[in-house]
Amino acid sequence: MAALCSDIGESPVRKVLISNRIRELRFRAGEMTQQALADSVGITRQTIIALEQGKYYPSLELAFLIAETFGVELQEVFQHQNSSGPLKRSANPS
Repeated sequence: MAALCSDIGESPVRKVLISNRIRELRFRAGEMTQQALADSVGITRQTIIALEQGKYYPSLELAFLIAETFGVELQEVFQHQNSSGPLKRSANPS
């Protein structure tokens, strides 16, 4: 899970869950292989595997490249939701 925070003072930290439909979109795109997608966006097949399994979140640049490869909007590939947990506060370590 990714956490969002700021380095300035005390800031809210929210757990954000990001899911994706990469595997589904690959199959809808003529059963595109993980390797073909990886080659198309300039990353490794192992990174595609990690993305599909939710073990890695892409950079914004990569997320847009993946969406562009499938000819869809970013939100059709990646979705996010806040966890149901409470808002946590992170104190500035300085």
